[in-house]
Amino acid sequence: MKIAKVINNNVISVMDDHNKELVIMGRGIAFQKRPGDAVDQTKIEKIFKLDNKDVSEKFKTLLYDIPLEYMEIAEGIINYAKETLGKKLNESIYVSLTDHIVFAIERNKKGLLISNALLWEIKRIYKDEYAVGLKAIEKINNRLGISLPEDEAGFIAMHIVNAELNEEMPNVVNITNLIQDVLNIVKYHFKIDIDEDSLNYFRFLTHLKFFSQRLFSGTSLGSKDDFLYEMMKEKYKDAIACVVKIRDYIQKEHSKNITKEEMAYLAIHIERVVNRN
Repeated sequence: MKIAKVINNNVISVMDDHNKELVIMGRGIAFQKRPGDAVDQTKIEKIFKLDNKDVSEKFKTLLYDIPLEYMEIAEGIINYAKETLGKKLNESIYVSLTDHIVFAIERNKKGLLISNALLWEIKRIYKDEYAVGLKAIEKINNRLGISLPEDEAGFIAMHIVNAELNEEMPNVVNITNLIQDVLNIVKYHFKIDIDEDSLNYFRFLTHLKFFSQRLFSGTSLGSKDDFLYEMMKEKYKDAIACVVKIRDYIQKEHSKNITKEEMAYLAIHIERVVNRN
């Protein structure tokens, strides 16, 4: 195995047998080395294979400037998130989350704190991802002897959600806000407090995440057959009345239309979460 590119003293890239680039990390692995030199395999600590070329280039650029310890922290958090959540994460998280963690650490050292305006919503809507975020700042604080605030757990959770949904961060913010607004509409329409520990709430939340993603990406469910919607109008009249409010809100605030099929599925989930059955 030979070095294709020296990124810094601790990071190199090589080409595998299929002519795919691998990024290799290890302390001192590139010290006094040049492209074409053999790789000291005893110094290999981490190997990254990123299939997306654009992400791979950004990743290498990022690694050029940051301490190896920060990358190790970020990679440990990403692996913990994958294992804990059991979900596939878009490989762009290696760039976005690592970059965020680096700036969060540097801001903390300078005494610059940034509040997370969506922290309350994140804690409610993305409970599992937020729990990973809390564990992440615990790991960072213990390893570096700093005190990242709870707000950073929320930011980390958002990066994980971003990687789960394969969305850009502004869209994830829009999705989070929309979910919270829809939950509020349901709450006030039925004048109830939703049981956030129930299985039906979890199902409704999952549906809202993908409904919102479809809405903002312009891929909403739709068919020429409105049979399901008409059936819901008869069976779940209160739920449909609530969905009409949601439709009107989305048209007013986001200038987007919901199909009758989307409205029907929303009504089904709302009926379940409201009646707790």
